[in-house]
Amino acid sequence: MAEPILKWVGGKRQLLQELRAHFPISYEEYHEPFIGGGAVFFEMEPTEGSINDLNRRLITFYEVIRDYPEDLIEENQRHRYEEDYYYDARDRFNELHQLKERSIEQQIEEASLMLYLNRTGYNGLYRVNQSNEFNVPFGTHRNPDFVRERQIRKASAVLEHIEIYNRDFSYLKDRAAEGDLVYFDPPYEPVSQTADFTEYQSEGFNKDDQRRLRDLAEQLSNTGVNVVISNSPPVWELYQDIDEFDVSTVGASRMINSDADNRDDVAEVIITNVAKEDQQQQDLGNYV
Repeated sequence: MAEPILKWVGGKRQLLQELRAHFPISYEEYHEPFIGGGAVFFEMEPTEGSINDLNRRLITFYEVIRDYPEDLIEENQRHRYEEDYYYDARDRFNELHQLKERSIEQQIEEASLMLYLNRTGYNGLYRVNQSNEFNVPFGTHRNPDFVRERQIRKASAVLEHIEIYNRDFSYLKDRAAEGDLVYFDPPYEPVSQTADFTEYQSEGFNKDDQRRLRDLAEQLSNTGVNVVISNSPPVWELYQDIDEFDVSTVGASRMINSDADNRDDVAEVIITNVAKEDQQQQDLGNYV
């Protein structure tokens, strides 16, 4: 089975069983417009569909895995786990991102650097400043695996027939069709006034975006698309007046925290239009 290659904030590995319980037993194509680390995507191993993210570096990473896995593995083998080397690699990674156009070789290099920095940086964080420069410091790891040869080959096989986009999530208005499954895992609504939407990405995702997503989800539902959404509890109010959506609450562990001792369980909501009798399992969580 394929597995995520990157560590990623908000990753869903701890929620996979709960999420799958709300997915339909059968569906046509699978679409994930906020792919992130891809834990759910690689668990599902779809044969047709699409993935998307606004993070250009992340999308380049998946394109390179799909199209040039052996070149990526070869490039990964060049790296060294040394602090000075790490900061040189970080500078080069940011330099490549400034280029408006990149050759195939430069895209492979950028993808390799992204994996290396992800596996050797502090706590596996992906964080950028307001200038969109990756700024995570060097981390202490025991024998970090930044080659990931086996995982890359398996992921490449899963991605072989998947379309990869770097667009707004609204592309699904014209891409998803009746019988398809769309899983939305957007940046989460803050659960408190001190929580920060934009801690890990420079673009942000505000309340207007949450409303746009709700409107798209309702539109897709009305055309026969299976929709599943995960988010934090405050967002459920956006869906409470839409009859076809049910909301359940589950617990999830924050997989990446700047303080490893402060990773804790938080409530999340799963919103779906999939009828209970059509779900892979039934009656998980506490229905709102």
